[in-house]
Amino acid sequence: MSAVDELLAGARARLAGVPREGLGELLPPRRLLGIRRSPRIVRQGDAWHLGTLLLTDDELLATGDILRARAEVRRGFTAESQRRRAELAAAARRGGFAEGETVHIGWRRLDLDAIGRGAASDPVRIAGGEPQVRWSAKGGWVPLARYLEERVDLLLNPPGGAT
Repeated sequence: MSAVDELLAGARARLAGVPREGLGELLPPRRLLGIRRSPRIVRQGDAWHLGTLLLTDDELLATGDILRARAEVRRGFTAESQRRRAELAAAARRGGFAEGETVHIGWRRLDLDAIGRGAASDPVRIAGGEPQVRWSAKGGWVPLARYLEERVDLLLNPPGGAT
């Protein structure tokens, strides 16, 4: 078992019983009897959200986009990006996510075997024999052990008003 595997196993043990967030996959629209149906986001599992990482029972994922499932409503938008996010939220609702449920899309699997051999699988790498994580796209590298400790503590003891 590699150092990364040990850190992840420890985090999973501490997080047992803590609610998870949904993982979704956007399915393209399909036709039914010649009528084009709306796209939907279907559930692909669930994970604990640890900042730039998503932790499942057996995998480590890099976070993509995060949204909340919402019923589709007609409204005006001042920006095309707002319209796109509303469309994705409605697609998640159509795909079976509950109203207001947090959904992660665009996530990607990290290669834990490669990381264990010393190769990077962004945002995780081994440097100087120590697992590290890049906490943001432009941020620096921090020790994975410290990062997981802080993120797990935040899930176990959310700051006032965060729940």
